[in-house]
Amino acid sequence: MAATAVAVVAFMTLGARGNWSFVLPFRGVKLAGLVIVAVAIAISTVMFQTITNNRILTPAIMGFDALYALIQTVLVFTLGAIRVSAMDPRVIFAVETGLMLVFAGLLYRWLFSATVRSLHLLLLVGIVFGVFFRSISGFLQRIIDPSEFLILQDRMFASFNGIDQSLLLIATVIVLACGAAVWRMLPVLDVLALGRDHAIALGVDHQRAVSVTLVLVTLLVAVSTALVGPVAFFGLLVANLAYLLLPTARHAVLLPAAALVAMIFLIAGQTILERVFAFDTALSVVIEFIGGVVFILLVIRGAAR
Repeated sequence: MAATAVAVVAFMTLGARGNWSFVLPFRGVKLAGLVIVAVAIAISTVMFQTITNNRILTPAIMGFDALYALIQTVLVFTLGAIRVSAMDPRVIFAVETGLMLVFAGLLYRWLFSATVRSLHLLLLVGIVFGVFFRSISGFLQRIIDPSEFLILQDRMFASFNGIDQSLLLIATVIVLACGAAVWRMLPVLDVLALGRDHAIALGVDHQRAVSVTLVLVTLLVAVSTALVGPVAFFGLLVANLAYLLLPTARHAVLLPAAALVAMIFLIAGQTILERVFAFDTALSVVIEFIGGVVFILLVIRGAAR
């Protein structure tokens, strides 16, 4: 908590010159966006790892990042980069979030209404759809106009610098609503972490609990992805740091801890990026690099056991 407060104060005050009535609201909007994204990614990753009983998997494995890239590619390919750039950000946000929710809803309904209700099958199908979406995106990007391809490339990478102020209120309401639902589910999440058989033995409706959790995870991932773009390894990084710092199975402790770690990373990272490197690099690139290294180390450690 103290480290988060220090990061917030540093972000709001370092290098501030001129009128504070302009500086504080300007930086406050960026700070609010970073906090929303950090909370959404951290909570969704911890919950996803709880229901899958695997600390290496993240919601990105379900193909949401690939779907986001496909949506951006189709928009630019069909409408053109200029018209897409001129569209209301709230409309694009609603389209992206809505399509991700529809995709997840159809996927969950198809798999969980079948005779065999397998979470592992759900993950496998998610991977297959991710490959399918990337293939379509790659094909369209090869035949798109080169100048529009450059604009498309910029839209597909996560950016924490240009969070649209008009989207913050919508994203905040959605994240707060999901947070309230997650808070009510904390005891159920603790039981789900024990595994399917133990959860059923303790009286938890496992299928319903997993379905509700997946819907919340999907909503949080859709909001964060539509707000800043795809960040595959960030959730993996902050979730495993939370497990390392607080070795407990209680989600009442793990979820806030992961959210605080995520806020520290994003806020402190953005501060260093702006004040030390003068925007010479992208925060998402640094985060993905560190997260990728952590992923490799986790895989190696798991294989060595």
